[in-house]
Amino acid sequence: MKMLICGDVVGRTGREAIEANVPRLREELKLDFVVVNGENAAHGFGITDKICESFYAVGVDVITTGNHVWDRREIIDYIRQEGRLLRPINFPSGTPGQGFGLYSAPGERRVLVINAMGRLFMDALDDPFQAVERALGNHRLGGSVHGIILDVHAEATSEKMAMAHHFDGRVSVVVGTHSHVPTADAQILPGGTAYQSDLGMCGDYDSVIGMEKKGAVARFIKKMPGERLEPAEGEATVCAVYVETDDATGRALHIAPLRFGGRLKPAWPI
Repeated sequence: MKMLICGDVVGRTGREAIEANVPRLREELKLDFVVVNGENAAHGFGITDKICESFYAVGVDVITTGNHVWDRREIIDYIRQEGRLLRPINFPSGTPGQGFGLYSAPGERRVLVINAMGRLFMDALDDPFQAVERALGNHRLGGSVHGIILDVHAEATSEKMAMAHHFDGRVSVVVGTHSHVPTADAQILPGGTAYQSDLGMCGDYDSVIGMEKKGAVARFIKKMPGERLEPAEGEATVCAVYVETDDATGRALHIAPLRFGGRLKPAWPI
């Protein structure tokens, strides 16, 4: 199976880059499944039902999120009934929405997608390791499912790496999101799980993690509340990883970064 997992979409330029390029990428790379982290898609904070529908329309199969999932309160009712939009699995019991889902891919294949959030330097949520463990309880890689994707939305690379090693061989791929900076450690772990500590973002890199520079820098210099941060609106770089898996085992055969547009050095996975 051929999968593409895109990093945090930030603001209008990030949305437009996804909408313009996912159809082309699906065709050129012969993709079977596309996941996008959309938690910053609505003007840098949260996501809306309209944005979700626009992503589905261009070929996005599943949208993951993170700590900004509730920034747009109107998403609460939508996420209750839309299974393709995930929130972190380790939110407390009773939180609207779901943290994982089972989805169809071409060829009658099934893909499990899990969205977890770290706790180090983040909100004090439930244990993500145990939450993911429970989600995997009824799904065996290479058995009931052909592929398993785990998006770990976390601040600390150590926590993301720990989760990847803990679930190595039991999921197809573990990717980190949240920092908006792509890491250079794409690899296949000993048990066959593909891994990258952070995908980066789909947004303007002439910025401070996607936000307009002047206001973001002022917050560090003055250490006082300032005006609301605004997304940078220059050309976006699309940052993602391309993963190929073995349908028989669900384990990874290949992982490579994909980057194009904007300011970062391009990388093509094939």
